[in-house]
Amino acid sequence: MTMDEIAAKIQEHAASGGFSRSVKFDCGGDGVVVIDRATVTTVDQPVDCTVALSKENFEALISGEWSPTMAFMMGKLKVTGDMSVAMQLSQLL
Repeated sequence: MTMDEIAAKIQEHAASGGFSRSVKFDCGGDGVVVIDRATVTTVDQPVDCTVALSKENFEALISGEWSPTMAFMMGKLKVTGDMSVAMQLSQLL
């Protein structure tokens, strides 16, 4: 999947609302996906929380193979910024 395809998949869930903060999934050289309330983009910008992970691990998250909590506990992603935002990610993924 490309980062644009990943963003489009997340957009389906973000459009239904309920997420009131901003988070960036930073996949290093592969790019970023930023969720800012109901908007999802691949343009880097300041956010409340950043989740750093590989693109492969990001794909496992959005496919439902892993929950965000499980991936964090396994050390597959690192969170910086407002941890309470990261805790809300399960409603989007």
